[in-house]
Amino acid sequence: MIIKAAGGGGGRGMRVVHTEAHLIQSVQLTQGEAAAAFGNPVVYMEKFLGNPRHIEIQVLSDSLGNAIHLGERDCSMQRRHQKVLEEAPAPGLDPKLRNKIGERCAEACRNIGYRGAGTFEFLYEDGEFFFIEMNTRVQVEHPVTELITGVDIVQESIRIAAGLPLANKQKDIHFKGHAMECRINAEDPATFMPSPGRITLYHAPGGPGVRVDSHVYQNYYVPSHYDSMIGKLITYGTTREQAIARMRIALSEMIVEGIKTNIPLHQDLLVDRAVLEGGFSIHYLENKLGINKH
Repeated sequence: MIIKAAGGGGGRGMRVVHTEAHLIQSVQLTQGEAAAAFGNPVVYMEKFLGNPRHIEIQVLSDSLGNAIHLGERDCSMQRRHQKVLEEAPAPGLDPKLRNKIGERCAEACRNIGYRGAGTFEFLYEDGEFFFIEMNTRVQVEHPVTELITGVDIVQESIRIAAGLPLANKQKDIHFKGHAMECRINAEDPATFMPSPGRITLYHAPGGPGVRVDSHVYQNYYVPSHYDSMIGKLITYGTTREQAIARMRIALSEMIVEGIKTNIPLHQDLLVDRAVLEGGFSIHYLENKLGINKH
């Protein structure tokens, strides 16, 4: 089983228990951690899947009863339940299955009267989807969906909040090409220790199919009090191979000096055979790094 904090998020407040003998102790430990971290000791349990992928469905739903899905993202490259690299569409996923699960998510939005952008997160194993949670917000990885659909998710969220109807119907949504996103974090690429401090030199990559979402600039001071992510590097291509090739070049062109970043980790991943083939599980990165605790 996996025990999760009801008030948790961002990959925190989870504990896997493999034997009945450790169940009560694990529940109590997770409750204590949840109360301290989130002010809410409530926990719940789910079946623990051994080798799943993390696949999520982006939805948009307005106040007039309209809801659509924008396809899926594969966010299986994770460390300690924190996403590292994301892509859309998910390699090897049957389009019929995408449409089936996507419509089910849109129907759920209509049934519960949901309004805004949202993401249904699933673990996917042996052709089956297992619901994890719904993120009722715009997510970090939303740009990859924007690039393959041409839909501005943030703009749509504002339109929905203003009471306007969705700009698109489901039949208007077409998936074209492939997009990838690397989360650029201020951390040591080997030890993952945070690396706050002043950015002494900064250069963002550019060119066709390259997008950078970031708040940093040369001489910016990265504080130690917040999440370590300092930017998102996103590439788009007509094929997955082209998106990967563009990401390799963009990573080589990106300069961030004065602090450490995880750019070298991303460069290593983008020549990894399993990454190039696609379809790896959520445990792949930790196994690669020699971290075998789930």
